[in-house]
Amino acid sequence: MQVDILLFITFSLLALLASLMVISLSNAVHSVLFLILVFCNVASLLLLFGAEFLSFMLLIVYVGAIAVLFLFVVMMLNVKKSSINRDLFSVLPIGISIFFVLFSQLFGVFNKLNISTLKQNKLIWVSWISESNNLMNIQVIGSVLYTKYCFLFILSGLILLVAMIGAIVLTMHQRTDVKKQKIELQLNRDFKGSVKFIDLRS
Repeated sequence: MQVDILLFITFSLLALLASLMVISLSNAVHSVLFLILVFCNVASLLLLFGAEFLSFMLLIVYVGAIAVLFLFVVMMLNVKKSSINRDLFSVLPIGISIFFVLFSQLFGVFNKLNISTLKQNKLIWVSWISESNNLMNIQVIGSVLYTKYCFLFILSGLILLVAMIGAIVLTMHQRTDVKKQKIELQLNRDFKGSVKFIDLRS
C-alpha cells in the first residue's frame, strides 16, 4: 500500500472518530478539544490532496481563532457538563432525518459524477509528495494578491482594523459614578492638616 493512501485512510478514520466524540461527549471542554482534532485531520487531508492553501487557512482561521475562542469561552464560563438531560429517543428522529438529507445530497453528487467516463479518460493517480518540488498554490495566490490585487488586499486589512477599533470603542464604557484618584490634589495637600489630634475623655 502506498504511503499517501495509508495517510488518507488514517486521517479519515481519525476525523470520523473525533467528530463522533464531539457530539457524544457531555463535557464541553473535551468536545471543543476533539473539534480541534477534527479540524487538524481535515487540514491534513486537504494537504494530502494538494490544496495546501485551504489546509493552512483552515488551521489559521478555525483552529487558531474560532476553536480556541470556543475553548476559552467554555473555560471562562466554567461549563463542565451539560445540565440538560436529553433522552436518546427524543433526538434520534432528528438525527436520522438529517443523515438521510445529507446522504441523499451525497448520493446525488455521485450520480452526476459518471465513473465510467472517468475510467475511459485513463486518469493517473499522482502522489502529492512527488509534486512537492513544483510551484505551490500558496506561492501562486500570494503572487496574485501582492501584485494584481494589492490595493484591495490592503483595503481589506484597513477595513478589518477599523472594525477592530470600533469594537473596542463600543465596548468601552466611561462610568461617571466611579471615584477616581486625583494625583495632583494629593501632592498639593498640606501635611499639617493631614493629622488631627483628638482629646478623649477618660
